[in-house]
Amino acid sequence: MAAHGPGTPYRAVLTGASGGIGAAIARRLAPRAEVLILVGRQQAALEALQQELQPHRLQIVCADLCEAQTLDRIAAAADACGGINLLVNNAGVSDFHAFETQSPGAIRKMVETNLLAPMLLTRALLPLLARAPAAQIVNIGSVLGSLGFPGFAAYGAAKAGLAGFTQALRRELSDTAIAVRHFAPRSTRTPINSAQVDAMNRALGTAQDSPDAVAEAFLAFLEETGWQRILGRKESFLVLLNKLAPGLPDSAIRKQLGQIRKYLPR
Repeated sequence: MAAHGPGTPYRAVLTGASGGIGAAIARRLAPRAEVLILVGRQQAALEALQQELQPHRLQIVCADLCEAQTLDRIAAAADACGGINLLVNNAGVSDFHAFETQSPGAIRKMVETNLLAPMLLTRALLPLLARAPAAQIVNIGSVLGSLGFPGFAAYGAAKAGLAGFTQALRRELSDTAIAVRHFAPRSTRTPINSAQVDAMNRALGTAQDSPDAVAEAFLAFLEETGWQRILGRKESFLVLLNKLAPGLPDSAIRKQLGQIRKYLPR
C-alpha cells in the first residue's frame, strides 16, 4: 500500500537533486516536506535550489554518492533531523556509446552510480526508515532498463539491475512498514542526454517528456498503491511486448539500426 496518506508530511532524502528531474521533484516535494535533504554534485545548483525553496529544515549534501563517506554524511544528516520516511534514489549518469569502444571507466561509473550507489545508500538508511510508522523507498529507473536499446548497453544493464533490486527488496520487506517501489521515466529532456541522443530521438520520433511532467507524475505515484509505474502508454506496451514476445522488438529495432548508428559515438 502507499506509505503516505493525504496531508502526511514527507521527511525525505532525494539524490540527484541538482539535475533536471531531481530539481523538478524537489520543487514539488518541498511544499509537502517537513524535512528535505537534497543530495547532488553541483554545489551552486543545490544552493540556488535551497534559496528558492526555503522549506522547513531543508539541507543540502554536495558529494559523490560513489564515495563511502558520502553515505555516512547523508545518514548522519537524516538522523540529526529526527529520521526520514522517504528515500528517493534518483541520481544517475548515462553515456550513449557503442559498447565495443566504450571506455571501461564510463561503464564502471554507470554501474556504480546507477546501481551500486542506490543499493548502498538504501542499506545505510534502512534503520532510519524502519523507525517511521510508514516509509517508502522509490528507485527511479528508466524504460531502457526494461527495453534494451543500442548505445545503452551498460546504462540499460545498470537500470535493469536497479529494477531487479527493487523487486527483491520489496519482497524481502513485504512484512514491514517500508514500501519499496520503482518509477521508470521514458526519454526526458535533460542534460543527461548528449546532443547525439537528442538528434537521434528527433529522427526516430521518440517521445520526450519535460522534467516538470516527470516530477508531476512522480508526485502522483507517491500517493498511489502500485509498486511500479512506467511512463508513457506506448513505452508501457513495448515493455510488456518485450517480455512476452521479445522477437518483435528485436525486429523493429534492427530495422532502425542503420539510422541509430548515424548518431552512435564509436
